[in-house]
Amino acid sequence: MSSISLVDCNNFFVSCERVFNPALLKKPVVVLSSNDGCIIARSAEAKALGVPMGAPLFQWRDFLERHAVVLLSSNFALYSDLSSRVMEILKEASSNIEIYSVDEAFVEIEDPVALRKKILQWTGIPVSIGVAKTKTLAKVAGHLAKQSGGICTDPLPYLENFAIEDVWGIGRRLTTHFAKRGIFTVGQLLAMDERYLNVTVKRTIWELKGIPCLPFSDEVVSKQSIMTSRTFGRPISSKQEMIEAVSSYATYGSQKLRSEERCASWLQLSIETQSETLHSAITFTRPTDYTPEIITYALSCLDRIFIETRYRKAGILLGGLVDHIQEDLFSKPLDDKKRMAQAAMDRVNAKFGKQTLSFAVTGRDQEWRVKKNLCSPAYTTNWNEILNIQI
Repeated sequence: MSSISLVDCNNFFVSCERVFNPALLKKPVVVLSSNDGCIIARSAEAKALGVPMGAPLFQWRDFLERHAVVLLSSNFALYSDLSSRVMEILKEASSNIEIYSVDEAFVEIEDPVALRKKILQWTGIPVSIGVAKTKTLAKVAGHLAKQSGGICTDPLPYLENFAIEDVWGIGRRLTTHFAKRGIFTVGQLLAMDERYLNVTVKRTIWELKGIPCLPFSDEVVSKQSIMTSRTFGRPISSKQEMIEAVSSYATYGSQKLRSEERCASWLQLSIETQSETLHSAITFTRPTDYTPEIITYALSCLDRIFIETRYRKAGILLGGLVDHIQEDLFSKPLDDKKRMAQAAMDRVNAKFGKQTLSFAVTGRDQEWRVKKNLCSPAYTTNWNEILNIQI
């Protein structure tokens, strides 16, 4: 088997922001979670200041202001689009690819230097590449690559003192377990008697020894459900605002269904107060991806459980996903006019922005929406927000 390369986008969310805003280069930058609540991404400069991952913004705001750290709301439309572009380059470079996450993929390639240069040139995203004989070793090499100029092709000299907490597949629980036994490095782990270890740890050890145990997987596992869940920008108590929010989430979920060419068989609605979560579910008469139907089902669930109080969050789970609809004698198929109207709406929103056309029930002002006061424009997915360059 040829070598495996792990391609990992560096500080991905921050790097995406820097592609269209070069003024952020070499500055400490953090990206915030929904509602601008917690820190979910940091530039190398922010990490050097000691800003921790997952830190609540309100606890660190004064520190960040003192150190002139740039705060940005998460812009997932931008991150998703740039991720797709990076992955397309990898697919062109290799017929053997396994996408591991939004910013990581395992590939078999001949020239990692050329690939890294191409990704940077075509997308503006810097990547680190770790090359080794197994996936686990490639992960180690990728970790080292971030510290050594972008590429590491031989992690073996560094294994002896490499911390096991940074080994793929070990995790926090096993790290704590091994620490109690005085095991802190890969060298110490490899010296252990394998007879007393479980299969998962044995597999990790064999991979660290260069014995492949984790083959490439090019199978796409079909999702069994689609979840759309948001914390409101402010607590809401009126039923009209809840109707708008639930209808909006039902719209997002149905759009996702259609993008994946699937239909849902049932829906579960949850609305959350500060102290409890209320649930209601409904099974559809026939699987569907049609937005008005899904909104109707969602609002029928809302009518069952809504009470006058203050709500902080709502979510819609679409489940029982199927690829094809099996009609029966008693179901009424969706007529062609409705399908054409829905398809036309999707095309307009794809071209001009996802809320260019919307259903009236979702509301207009949507004051309950998630706070994104520091969000950058959707440079690549919204015609109205394309970057303007003046000469």
